[in-house]
Amino acid sequence: MTQISAAQVKTLRDRTGAGMMDCKKALEEAEGNEEKAVEIIQKKGLAKVAKKAGAIAADGLIHAYIHAGSRVGVMVEVNCQTDFVARNEEFKQFVSEVAMHIASEKPEFVRAEEISEAAIAKQTEIFFGQLDEEAKQTGKEKPRAALEKIVEGKLAKWKKDVVLLDQEFIMSEDKKTVGVILDELSAKIGEKLSIRRFVRYELGEGIEKKVADLAADVAATIAGTN
Repeated sequence: MTQISAAQVKTLRDRTGAGMMDCKKALEEAEGNEEKAVEIIQKKGLAKVAKKAGAIAADGLIHAYIHAGSRVGVMVEVNCQTDFVARNEEFKQFVSEVAMHIASEKPEFVRAEEISEAAIAKQTEIFFGQLDEEAKQTGKEKPRAALEKIVEGKLAKWKKDVVLLDQEFIMSEDKKTVGVILDELSAKIGEKLSIRRFVRYELGEGIEKKVADLAADVAATIAGTN
């Protein structure tokens, strides 16, 4: 069996947050390879998280983020199981980064299950309309089966784009999704974590702005002075 030093155990513990014995066992299983040991700990941690899927996460934080320039604001609620974890610096940092991610990436839903049938139907209609317009412009019509396949792919991409947990986390260097980062943090902390809800505001959103016709305004002003 590969001899594992205390320094190796400490390094792995600093990286993963796992217990000393868990780190030692993982290193032994990985024959001293630190990267493999990290994977082993993550897999075991995620398995524990899966068992906690039915646990109630009712503690946590509500965090507000205002982007520079005060044109975009976000409020997000992220839950954990205990107030002890709610005070954890790594948890607080994650909540803050999720708020910034929402401000940047504009998700519409937390998870795919929240998308209503009406929203899917509306988006399906839009995609078919786009393909119909494309056919009119090019003069090339595709069979209905081919159109349905294309729309199916567009819907899958649309869902990934609008669902927070399925978006690539802007803070992740290896393009992991928000959901994967959330699960990994759950495994590391040892509690079920959940992004419950969020709201995103953008200045002027939904307001019809008056388009000024400068030439007409000038002409009207001149006419009024005559």
